[in-house]
Amino acid sequence: MIFRYKQLQQHPAIFLKVTGLQLFEFEDMLDDVLPRFAQTEWQRLNRPDRKRGMGAGQKAELDSLNQVLLTVVWLRLYLVHDVLGYLFDISQPTTGRYISRVLPVLEAVGRDTMRLPDPGRKRRRSLDNLLQEIPELAVIVDSFEQKVQRPKDKDKRDKWYSGKKKSHTMKSQIAVDGQTGRIVAVSDSVTGRTSDIKLLKQSGLLDQLPPGVGCVGDLGYQSIQKLHPLGFCPRKKPRDKPRPAEDTLYNRAFAQFRILVENTINRLRRYQALTATDRHHRQRHSMRVMAVAGLVNIQMLYRLAA
Repeated sequence: MIFRYKQLQQHPAIFLKVTGLQLFEFEDMLDDVLPRFAQTEWQRLNRPDRKRGMGAGQKAELDSLNQVLLTVVWLRLYLVHDVLGYLFDISQPTTGRYISRVLPVLEAVGRDTMRLPDPGRKRRRSLDNLLQEIPELAVIVDSFEQKVQRPKDKDKRDKWYSGKKKSHTMKSQIAVDGQTGRIVAVSDSVTGRTSDIKLLKQSGLLDQLPPGVGCVGDLGYQSIQKLHPLGFCPRKKPRDKPRPAEDTLYNRAFAQFRILVENTINRLRRYQALTATDRHHRQRHSMRVMAVAGLVNIQMLYRLAA
C-alpha cells in the first residue's frame, strides 16, 4: 500500500504506530502546521534570487498534508530516504527535499508549544512533606544522549566521546513542568562529553525562569543551588560516612517527584530519529529534538485534558 493520509486514516492503529500520534492529534497539529508551511513555501517560491516565475518548475508529487505526514513518519521510524520514498512512491532525493522543508516548520510549532510555568497561575499539588522546601512551581531538567557516527578526526572523536555511554554521542537537555510533565524548554544539542551542569549553564534556562520558579535536577546537577537560589538536587552521600536515614527518605521522595522528566524523555525516545544512531553527521539535531518535543507536547495536551 502506498502511504497517503487518505488511506492511512482508515487504519487508526497503523497510523498511531507509524506516526506516534492519534488521528485527532495529527489533525489538530495540521491546523497550525499547514498555514505556516504554506507561508514558508510562498516565501521560498518568491525569493528574489529565484530564476523561475511563480507557478513554474516541477510540481510537487505530494501535497502539503502528505509532506507533513512523510516527515512525521520519518521522525517516528527514522527510515532511510530510499525506503521512505518507496513507501510514499517518490524518489529518494524528493524525500530528502520534502523533509528539509517541513522539519523547520515542525521545529517552530514545537517551540510554540513550550511555556515556562506562570507564577500567576498556581495550582494545588500533592508533594511529599520531605520536599516542602521545593517551591510550588518548578521545572525538572534532565538530559539524554543519542549515539552518533564515529568522527574520523581524532580530536573530534575525543570531543564527541561520552564516558557515561562509552560511545560517541550528542546530548540534549529538556526541562518539563513539575506539575504536568509538559516540555517547557529544549537546549541546543552539544557534544556527548559535555557534563549536565555545564549544559545547564550554557542553555541559559536558569536566567529564563520567572521569579519564584525553582529548578530540580538529579545528581548530575550537583551545585545547582549555587547557580540558582531555588535550585535543588538529591542529597549526596557524605565522604567516608554512612548515608543518614533521613537522606535516604528524602532522595526516595525526590526521585518520585523527578520521575516526570524520565517519563517525558521516554516519550521523546519513542521516535527513532532521537534513538537510532544519527545518520546525518550531527547536523540539524537540535531541530529534530524540538520538532519531536512539539509532537510529544501535542499528545500530552490531550492526555492532561482527559
